[in-house]
Amino acid sequence: MTDELFSVKDRVVLVSGGSRGIGLAIAEALHKADARVIVSARTERSLKATGLDYQVCDIADAQQIQTCVDDVVRKSGRVDVLFNVAGINFRHAAETFPVEKLDEILSINVRGNFLMARACGGVMIARGEGKIINIASLHTHLSLNGVSAYGASKGAIGSMTRALAVEWAAKNVQVNAIAPGFIRTDLNAKLWEDPAMLQWANDRTPARRLGEPSDLVGAAIFLASSASDFITGQVLYVDGGFTAGQTWPLNVPA
Repeated sequence: MTDELFSVKDRVVLVSGGSRGIGLAIAEALHKADARVIVSARTERSLKATGLDYQVCDIADAQQIQTCVDDVVRKSGRVDVLFNVAGINFRHAAETFPVEKLDEILSINVRGNFLMARACGGVMIARGEGKIINIASLHTHLSLNGVSAYGASKGAIGSMTRALAVEWAAKNVQVNAIAPGFIRTDLNAKLWEDPAMLQWANDRTPARRLGEPSDLVGAAIFLASSASDFITGQVLYVDGGFTAGQTWPLNVPA
């Protein structure tokens, strides 16, 4: 009974931004769990390297989003689960933040993710069921310097998750988000090569380590399965305790 509750077998899952990093880890895990996984990203070369079924889609382009979802439905008959993973970041001081970079971040992280959720949500509403899992961030809960535009976009993801959850709950479409902590991926590997940065992250994460993409798999399968049918509008932090609080250099009696 428990196995069936957490099963994603034969579910049609679209992972937007699934060609590498967190998206690929989720896609591969769902594929191993016998889901019917389709990954999407901007470049065919990166998608081919996954070995999974794929659709080329730049989520900055509204027409490409609709074409992608239409093609998935045409080939697979439906979309049961959407993982909205695609996103970009750019670190720069707020007072001189380039307008073109602001537009790019908001176009992908907010507009693109909303339009992908809207396109898949329409298919799910017509069928009477579905699950959308957005990728939020530590920045959905708190702020760090130098990433004001990214933080704004991830704050929007939290609000969008709650808004769509409320709007679509009675239509049996659950909308939740996973907020990763500091996760080591190929995109940020150079950042963690700096001993000071790594020490900073380890000191402030109660688990005392960086996360790996595989650390997000359990939450992903849970939110994609029937086990989460009465859970909607939630942001699940997978962060090693970072947002729960901090440890301090006080000797505590054992």
